[in-house]
Amino acid sequence: MTAYGIQLPVQSLSTLFAEPWEASATPADLLAVARAADRLGFDYIACCDHVAIPRRLAAAMGTTWYDPVATLAYLAAATVNVRLLSHVAVAGLRHPLATAKQYATLDHLSGGRLILGVGAGHVPEEFQALGADFERRGAVLDEVIDALRAAFADEFPSHEGEFFAFRDLGQRPRPAQPAPPVWVGGSSPAAVRRAALKGDGWLPQGDPRHRLPGQIARLRELRELRGEVRPLTIGAIAEPLYVGEPDWDTGRRTLRGKAEGLAESLRAYGAMGVDQIQVRFRSRSRDELTDQMEAFADGVAPYLTE
Repeated sequence: MTAYGIQLPVQSLSTLFAEPWEASATPADLLAVARAADRLGFDYIACCDHVAIPRRLAAAMGTTWYDPVATLAYLAAATVNVRLLSHVAVAGLRHPLATAKQYATLDHLSGGRLILGVGAGHVPEEFQALGADFERRGAVLDEVIDALRAAFADEFPSHEGEFFAFRDLGQRPRPAQPAPPVWVGGSSPAAVRRAALKGDGWLPQGDPRHRLPGQIARLRELRELRGEVRPLTIGAIAEPLYVGEPDWDTGRRTLRGKAEGLAESLRAYGAMGVDQIQVRFRSRSRDELTDQMEAFADGVAPYLTE
């Protein structure tokens, strides 16, 4: 396991993961972190997706959720190599042709750096406001993935399904990649099945590391039963990290200490069959975050494959 990426700060301010300094951060801070990830060899930068947060959830989730297409396109123009991941786009909120147009354009403009992460969503009011089907969102997402693949593959795609149908409608610009990868997010049984049978990658949501071996075994079982041979990139979200010995309280779940010890701990993910990890660093400022990213890239990353 050598691949590692980062969910960007600033672009979403959920109390579950945002650091206090992000509340007063600016687009310049977001840009600086993206450029640091690009310079330091991170494989991807990621942006979340919510259109609107109901008042009942606002205290926990916040209402700051940058649009992933606009954000990743903005950052694409300021970076060179780092890939651009939607983690995750709630694809069932939109018609698949609209989603295909947005993300194909992003892939075209970025020179083929898109990874399209998709998920089913979890906020009923959001679906209701946009006229989308919350109760059948899993079935809708299954079909949306098929429709997106058709739209990415052909200028004039054809799709005939239960929820969507289109043909003889052309879309340009075409994506730079022949088939932009689709990574499926979620850890429910339905999401694991969807990732195994329809995805190019799996993005677990909230699985602690002790649950991952069972989830990975289930992915492989489902793929074997179907005879699926398409490669699958298995991901994991690592525990919060701090490279070095902090002089402040970084929380009980944070992995901290010398680079070699952190690398040893993270190598356990590779032993489980994980191909890429998403890392998140504890920090009190933008500068501390980019310093942590540099310490990780220089001191931890080289030892992830030992």
